[in-house]
Amino acid sequence: MKYLVLLIGDGELKAWPDHTEEEQQEVMRQFEAFDEACRERVGVTILAGEALAGPSHATTVRTRGGRTSLTEGPYAEVIEAMGGFYLVEAPDLDVLVELLGILPAYDIQISPAVDPY
Repeated sequence: MKYLVLLIGDGELKAWPDHTEEEQQEVMRQFEAFDEACRERVGVTILAGEALAGPSHATTVRTRGGRTSLTEGPYAEVIEAMGGFYLVEAPDLDVLVELLGILPAYDIQISPAVDPY
C-alpha cells in the first residue's frame, strides 16, 4: 500500500530558521535515521520525499466555471504549514506509524493512495 505522509510544521518542532545549527544537525540526523530504518525494513520503500518551501511561496490554482485562476499563497489561510512530504510504500499503516516515530515532532497526516486496479 502507498501512503502520502504530510509533515506539518506546527507540532513540537519549531520553525527551521529558529533552530540553532546544532539543533538543525540533530533534526537532519532524525531524517537520516528514518531513511535508513525504511531501507532496512522489508516491504518498506520511500518512493519520494522532499522538504517544501513555506506557504508564502505557494501558488494556488482554482478552476470555476471552466476558468482557471492562479493566486499567490496557500490554498487556505494556514496556521500550520507543510514542511515536507514522503510517498512511502509499506505493508500496512502500523508499520508506517512505527517508522514515522523516528522523525522530528511534526504533526503528521497520513493518507493511503487509492489503487485504481
